[in-house]
Amino acid sequence: MGRARVSDDGARAAAVHLQPPVPAPFGPLLEDHAPGTTVEEARSLARTHFGLDGTVEPLSGERDRNFRVLEPGGDAWVLKVVHPAEPPVLSDLQTQALRHVAAVDPALPVPRIRPASEPVRGEVFWPPSAPDGAPRSRVRVYSYLPGTPLHAVPPSPSLRTDLGRQLGRLDRALAAFRHPGAQHDLLWDASKATRVRDVLDPADTVAHGLLAHFAEHAVPALPLLRHQVIHNDANPQNVMADAAGERVAGIIDFGDIIRAPLVQEAATASAYQLVDGDTALDACLDVVRGYHEVNPLTAAEIEVLFDLVVARLVLIVAITGWRAAQHPKNRRYILRNHRRARLGLERAAEVGCAAATAEFQRLLEGP
Repeated sequence: MGRARVSDDGARAAAVHLQPPVPAPFGPLLEDHAPGTTVEEARSLARTHFGLDGTVEPLSGERDRNFRVLEPGGDAWVLKVVHPAEPPVLSDLQTQALRHVAAVDPALPVPRIRPASEPVRGEVFWPPSAPDGAPRSRVRVYSYLPGTPLHAVPPSPSLRTDLGRQLGRLDRALAAFRHPGAQHDLLWDASKATRVRDVLDPADTVAHGLLAHFAEHAVPALPLLRHQVIHNDANPQNVMADAAGERVAGIIDFGDIIRAPLVQEAATASAYQLVDGDTALDACLDVVRGYHEVNPLTAAEIEVLFDLVVARLVLIVAITGWRAAQHPKNRRYILRNHRRARLGLERAAEVGCAAATAEFQRLLEGP
């Protein structure tokens, strides 16, 4: 949901070793192409079913087909044609989560849902009709949040700290949220990162070594930690900065929302910031500091935080490398975070999980 932006990160990233057959966890949501909806079809959907009439332009996306609809008065919306392989319960999970957040913390900068004006049995589909058994996509519309994606603004401690704060607020708002789809099996779940081991290049000793430490040190502890629904994808394309580049103006794309260890939220966001600080841990510490101010982490969660940072980086390298080979036309977008993830893994290996955990502990214990 929301929009996705293209960056140059990873455009020349090295390919990963791909072992046949296709790894089972990837599934049709990542294997199959996004819907082939055209701009004209999106314009018709917006006008007919959502009462929107304006300029329509395509936006980038990994699984879905996204469009921005700009009304003459200046209001902007995102029309999303959902991947046909997405189960209805997951579409509803995202919708209900956004409604819950809007009710609990209305000031949080997240998209707002625009209901269909003429729904078909409560939902809008594209194409409107299809032969028996042919896949159809659900269509949803959300508010388009202003701002500049993090990857396009200069990194700063204040922006990273505010990212942590806003994610802490978001998770506080989601703490009581329950939904039958929240425990779905998601490949981008860092707590289950060991599933992608066979997709990594066997010669990538850095990634394999860090993943082995995660399996031995973190995996046994994860079931004992607090679990709840989290956003799970605060990457630099899904977070908007304000005009000054100092504060978070929006958190978008709830497509990877899932019930997972709470600490995974801070870890996932930190993984994308690891290479930006003056030292190996500066940027991660900024995010965690902000998160902890709003939504305090426990000692047990701190123990596995850096392992979860590493697990997210491993997922980025493994999944994006595989998907770029499957979808070469969308390679540039898919690999947008690949190069930084590789650098992050190298930096993580230099620091070591024990040293990183000690730094997190000192930060959160205070002066």
